Amino acid sequence: MSITAERRTTLISEYATKAGDTGSPEVQVALLSERISNLTGHLKTHSKDFHSRRGLLVLVGQRRGLLDYLKKKDQKRYETLIGRLGLRR
Repeated sequence: MSITAERRTTLISEYATKAGDTGSPEVQVALLSERISNLTGHLKTHSKDFHSRRGLLVLVGQRRGLLDYLKKKDQKRYETLIGRLGLRR
């Protein structure tokens, strides 16, 4: 369910806005999206794991807040991020 160190570093390098960037909204949303997809797969096999389901809802809320912040600050960055992550259909 957790992200491996290698996957984490690849996500950070892929979504970083500059060198050494680990805290930008793009990186944070990408890491949260990876955790959300891992938890979603876990919950498909363990449908009665309600504690993990609550954790999933918390992660989705955090990602939503970061996306709202990014949309408010810079609409273009927001649109490119959701396009890269494939969050909207």
